[in-house]
Amino acid sequence: MKNIRNFSIIAHIDHGKSTLADRLLELTGTIEKRKMKEQVLDSMDLERERGITIKMQPVTMKYTASDGTPYILNLIDTPGHIDFSYEVSRSLEAVEGVILLVDASQGIQAQTLTVLEMARELGLVIIPVINKIDLPTARPEEVREEIREVIGSVTDDILLVSGKTGAGADELLAAVVRRIPPPAVSAPVGRRALVFDFEYSSHKGVVVYVRLLDGLFRRGDHLIFAGSKEKFTVLDLGIFAPARRSTETLEAGEIGFLVTGLKNAAEARVGDTIIDPAEPLPVVPGFRPVSPVVWASIYPESQDDFTLLKQALERLRLSDSAISFEEESQGALGRGFRTGFLGMLHLEIVTERLKREFNLSLIIATPTISYHLVDGRTGKEDIIYTPHLFPEDLKNKQVIEQWVEAKIIAPAAYLSPIMQLFYDHEAEIIDTENFGDQRTTLVVMMPLRELMRNFFDEIKSATSGFASLSYRLADRRPADVVRLDILIAEEPVPAFTKIIARRRVDKEAEEAVNRLKELLPRQLFVVKIQARALGRIIASRSLPAMRKDVTGHLYGGDITRKMKLLSKQKKGKKKMKSQGKVNVPQEVFLKMIRNDKK
Repeated sequence: MKNIRNFSIIAHIDHGKSTLADRLLELTGTIEKRKMKEQVLDSMDLERERGITIKMQPVTMKYTASDGTPYILNLIDTPGHIDFSYEVSRSLEAVEGVILLVDASQGIQAQTLTVLEMARELGLVIIPVINKIDLPTARPEEVREEIREVIGSVTDDILLVSGKTGAGADELLAAVVRRIPPPAVSAPVGRRALVFDFEYSSHKGVVVYVRLLDGLFRRGDHLIFAGSKEKFTVLDLGIFAPARRSTETLEAGEIGFLVTGLKNAAEARVGDTIIDPAEPLPVVPGFRPVSPVVWASIYPESQDDFTLLKQALERLRLSDSAISFEEESQGALGRGFRTGFLGMLHLEIVTERLKREFNLSLIIATPTISYHLVDGRTGKEDIIYTPHLFPEDLKNKQVIEQWVEAKIIAPAAYLSPIMQLFYDHEAEIIDTENFGDQRTTLVVMMPLRELMRNFFDEIKSATSGFASLSYRLADRRPADVVRLDILIAEEPVPAFTKIIARRRVDKEAEEAVNRLKELLPRQLFVVKIQARALGRIIASRSLPAMRKDVTGHLYGGDITRKMKLLSKQKKGKKKMKSQGKVNVPQEVFLKMIRNDKK
C-alpha cells in the first residue's frame, strides 16, 4: 500500500485536464504509442467535439521513480463544468491528493476556486500546476503570483507543464509520488468501498467504480449497498488500464471496478458505500441522492416515437442516474416526459444524446425550476415543476424559489456592465475581492431562475469572454413571480408557458408576441397571437392571412360575379377563424426556446 498514490486532476473547464492526462498515460507507458489519440479518457463523441469531460474516468498507471521504486498511480479525470460538481466532490473522497491545474494565459477562474474549496474541506494534498506554458499568450509568473495569493503556497512548489508538448510531465509525476501520501486503512477488520461512478452493461448489469477503503474484495463475495440496502455477489472485479482489466483481488487503497450483476441501475448511486453485511463498517459521510435543479418537458415530434423516447430515456438513465423523468400529456403536444437535470449543460447534453444515439426529433419546452407553493391558510406545501401547472391566481399563496450563490471572476475594467447585469437579474452582492492582474472576484446571491435566463451568456458577452462563473445552491426565498401564457388563435400553447418575475412580465410578453409574429407561417385566416398574465391579455398581435386571389380566373363579365366570390371567401375566412387550429412547426418551438435571432 505504501507504493500506491491516488490522485485527481481538478480545474476550471477547458484548462487542459484531459490533455495532461494523455501525456501522463503516454509517459508511464499505460497506452502504446500506436494506440494513442487525443483525449483518450474522453470516450464519448460529444466529449471530443466539445472538448469537455462529461463522465469521469479512472485509470491505473505504473510508474518507476528515479531510485527504481515501482509505484501504482490511480488517476481520476473529473468533469470541470459546474453542473457535475457533485460527481467531482464524491470522486475527491476517493483520493488523497489533487493536481490543481491552472491555464497559464487565463489564470485562476471561478470554478478553480470552487473545486479548490472542495479539496481543502476534505484535507487533500494540493499540487498547484500551471499548464499551457507553450502558448504565446502564457504569463506563468503572473499566474504563479495569483496561485500564491489564493493558496498561500511557496512559489517553488508551483510546477510548470505543457499538456500539449509533455514538458514538465516527468517532474509532475515525481511530485505526485513525493507529495501525495499513500492510502491509509481506517479499520483493522471488515471491508468497505466508496462508489464514485458506475455504468450499465446489458450482459453484466451494473458495474460500479470504487475506491477500496478497507479490507480485500474477491470474486464471489457477498456485499451490500449501504444506501439502497441492495445485496449482490461480486461476479468480476479489476482495475482500469484504461480499459477494464480483471484481477484476482482488489485491496484497500486501490481503485477499480466491481461487476454486481444487478439489473436495476437505480440501486447504484454515486457516493454510496459498499460494505460486508457480516461485518458492517460505518458508511462514508456526506452521501446524498442527486436532485435535479432544472426541469424541461420533452415531447417527440411524432407521437409514433413516444415509446422510443421512453426507452431512450431509460437507457440513458442506466449510465446517468442524475436524469429523472415522468410521463405527462399536453393537448397540442401530445404525450411526453417532464425531465429533471442538474443544469443547463446537462440538459443540452442529454437532449443531444437523444437525437444522436436514438435518432429522435424532439420538442423541448422552455426549461424551468421547481417552485414551492405554501397555502397561507392551511400551511400545505405543493411543489410545482412545470409552468402550465403554476396557478394564475396566487391569492393566499406564498411562492418560494431556489437561490444560488454565484462567484464571478472578471477584469476590473468590466465592472460597470457587470453591475448593470446584476441589477437586471436581481443579484445581491455579498462580497468583493481584488487579486492578481487587475481582476476582481464578486460573490452574489441571485434566484436560480435568473441564472438560467441567459445570465452566463450575458456575462461572457459583457466582458468580451474574460469572465468566469461558478455557483452552488443556497437557501430558498419568497418569489414575486407570475405565470405568462402564450395563446395562438385563442388556444394556449403549454410549451411556451413561462414563470417570470412580475416586474418583467410586460417586456417578456411584448417580446414573445413580436417574435412569434415573425416566426409563425401565415395561415388562410387572420391568427391572433396573445400573451396573458395576471388574469388579462397584456400583449397582442395579429398575423395577417395569406392572400388568395379567388377572382383571378374571371375575365370581363358582370361585377356581381366577383363580389359573390369575394363574399364567399370572406365568410369562409370568418368560419376558419372561429374553428381553425394552428399547428406550430417544430423549428418555431426551437427558435422560441433558444431565442435564436435567425
